[in-house]
Amino acid sequence: MRLHTILLGACSLAALTGVASAETLTIATVNNGDMIRMQKLTDDFTSQHPDIELEWVTLEENVLRQKVTTDIATKGGQYDVLTIGNYEVPIWAKQDWLLALNDLPADYDAGDLLPAIAGGLSVDDTLYAVPFYGESAMVMYRTDLAEKAGVTIPAEPKWDDIKKAAAAMTDKDAGIYGICLRGKAGWGENMAFLGAMSNSYGARWFDMEWKPQFDTPEWKATLTDYLDLMNNYGPPGASSNGFNENLALFQQGKCGMWIDATVAASFVTDPDESKVADSVGFALFPEKGDIGNRGNWLWSWNLAIPASTTKADAAKAFVAWATSKHYTDLVAKQDGWRAAPPGTRTSLYENADYQKAAPFAEMTLESINAVDTKKPSVQDIPYTGAQFVSIPEFQGIGTAVGQQFSAALAGNTTADQALSNAQQLTAREMMKAGYPK
Repeated sequence: MRLHTILLGACSLAALTGVASAETLTIATVNNGDMIRMQKLTDDFTSQHPDIELEWVTLEENVLRQKVTTDIATKGGQYDVLTIGNYEVPIWAKQDWLLALNDLPADYDAGDLLPAIAGGLSVDDTLYAVPFYGESAMVMYRTDLAEKAGVTIPAEPKWDDIKKAAAAMTDKDAGIYGICLRGKAGWGENMAFLGAMSNSYGARWFDMEWKPQFDTPEWKATLTDYLDLMNNYGPPGASSNGFNENLALFQQGKCGMWIDATVAASFVTDPDESKVADSVGFALFPEKGDIGNRGNWLWSWNLAIPASTTKADAAKAFVAWATSKHYTDLVAKQDGWRAAPPGTRTSLYENADYQKAAPFAEMTLESINAVDTKKPSVQDIPYTGAQFVSIPEFQGIGTAVGQQFSAALAGNTTADQALSNAQQLTAREMMKAGYPK
């Protein structure tokens, strides 16, 4: 009797433990609008998977990168799902840090992913992350301010068009600045923009011998024009502004133009969040003179699974849900088609409802399809990547260079000194890493 009671109690305890031991996925993600929206919609996922619970770690972009890089490199095992960019995916996959994702369910329809985006997440035709949203960069501008100022921004502008429009739309007494651009230091902040801008100016990060190129006329022209634009027509304190800060400024009506990620288009045209939603126009990323190369920006925020996780099946179920056609439909049902995560699936751009709701759809797709990550500069280069260089050392180098350029924007150093410092620090780090031939 006593033995029976003990066994019965043990069985009951096991049953209870089974109920209480639902797997908890710890997900590291970035604090942007699309990711915040996903967190609000996860009841849909957990209702389908009652045995899986979700724990979010939501971080500012630069902090997220530091933490997930440290965790995966040290096999810390803090996270089961990572939000990472197309910069990290191929590098980490080659280190065997990520699980392959070619075994997602058939209805996931990986063939629907935009080739440019899927290609950046694959190594030897194997997918190592799935895209939550993808982007290039473009010009977003106030049509009412442009009309008032008597300027026209072409659909395919030159940098001279941008400078002219910025000057005409600036009204500092009214708190309106002709142009807002990233100034916050970081390889994914100001250097994402300046990397794309430099490509449009004919610059490159390295020559074919991996020698840094910040001592060239192309980089001097890039940084000089950037500083002129921002010092004359940009908002105060711009050296602290990244994507989120400039988004807020544009939505508040403080910016005549904002050149940044195409994913921002849905937010600046959202009447619930943007005071200028009904007066936003779009144009391609500018080009410089007759160089014939626009800023080649290709970025995607993706969900990946570290090889160290012990919850691979649950993690795969989650990443498949979050990047599925079903999730896109869920967002459309909840917040309208304009809010659907852009830049990942062909079917979205073939959807008449999306085309009608998103006036930026065609410009976004054209910008993404125009990117050639193997040839972002008109000059010969030894690397791939668009607004970044696909080598492990770039994360540190890009941020260090970004600090020099942000200091120049803040007025703490000159353009010439910032370029000289960038040249020296990059040469030093590349020499330590054994790159120069």
